[in-house]
Amino acid sequence: MPDTVSVLVGLGANVGWPVEQLARAVRELGAVGEVRAVSSIYRTEPVGYADQPDFYNLVCELRTELSAEALLDAAQGIEREMGRVRTFRNAPRPIDIDLLAYGDAVAETPRLVLPHPGIASRGFVLHPLAEVAPEWRHPVLGRTARELLSAAEHLERAERWGPLLGG
Repeated sequence: MPDTVSVLVGLGANVGWPVEQLARAVRELGAVGEVRAVSSIYRTEPVGYADQPDFYNLVCELRTELSAEALLDAAQGIEREMGRVRTFRNAPRPIDIDLLAYGDAVAETPRLVLPHPGIASRGFVLHPLAEVAPEWRHPVLGRTARELLSAAEHLERAERWGPLLGG
């Protein structure tokens, strides 16, 4: 049996029916690996482009046999199936799926940077990440998710909304 790797995936949505779209995306990710844990949903203010609705975000832990690149392809395929069209950076969207960490891999290619470079500065990632994997250790910074959240300053508003149902 091929080796599996633990992956942390961040999901967000702010147009359409965001909570239902998050549930669908988590189900779709279950087709490419085993969803081991899902955080609560957090309602967060938009980052980078403020003139849009709040986002609903969560983080899930997935075990998969796919390579990081193949998982990225699968995630982008799910985004396309769910109506994501990339118009401009930080635009409103029906779903966004980001690979936050792929095991303890540290990599930078034209398509993928691991771990995700924004982890330590984004409340919409840190709050659900610290909930679902508090002891996960950032392979570059050497701090756990809980420590990163405690040390972070000037994070955007992130309020726990509730559990994901139907995921």
